Amino acid sequence: MDLSELAELRQEYTYVGLSEDDLAPDPVEQFRLWFAAWHEVAVGDPNAMVVTTATPDGRPSVRIVLLRALDSDGFVFFSNHDSRKGRELAANPHAALLFPWHPLGRQVIVEGSATLVDAAESDAYWVTRPRGSQIAALASPQSQVIPDRAGFDRRWAELEADLAGREVPRPANWGGIRVAHERLEFWQGREKRMHDRLVYRRDVTRPTGWRIERLAP
Repeated sequence: MDLSELAELRQEYTYVGLSEDDLAPDPVEQFRLWFAAWHEVAVGDPNAMVVTTATPDGRPSVRIVLLRALDSDGFVFFSNHDSRKGRELAANPHAALLFPWHPLGRQVIVEGSATLVDAAESDAYWVTRPRGSQIAALASPQSQVIPDRAGFDRRWAELEADLAGREVPRPANWGGIRVAHERLEFWQGREKRMHDRLVYRRDVTRPTGWRIERLAP
């Protein structure tokens, strides 16, 4: 495709709208409802999400990771804490998550503060990982410059041989990160770009603990 055609590329959304009456009182419950609908049509990883972090001076970075747990305390993913995202969250704990559910014309945006999960929770998830992925976590100095692919592959093979017949230990610098949701936006595409955007914000004065607002598209 000629990139000069970008300005002409557009898709008309023809989905049913989203009203305030449609929403569950709790945003995690609403997320679960939308996730169930998305899971039915998803291709690839239905739990893939875009994670945005930033340095203390506001320089952002972004990547896709997998959501691995969700409860009333927040959204959990796992990572090397010495990676770029890990270092940025240690210095600036504010994070944003984006779930781009295109086949349903939907997006969910989550904003909140990130903290490390406790060791027991990280251990519990670690033992569910495929052995090869466990070894990769040991082998990879994530986000650091490495000389070449061949050396990285040799390091993985060496660890595999060294650990033959033994459990792979969880690295001390690898574990879960929980984003405690403070704001969630549910975006539904509509015709003529008249999209629906409904936002949950924490509000301790409300019986549900949440205030729901509509934003202009």
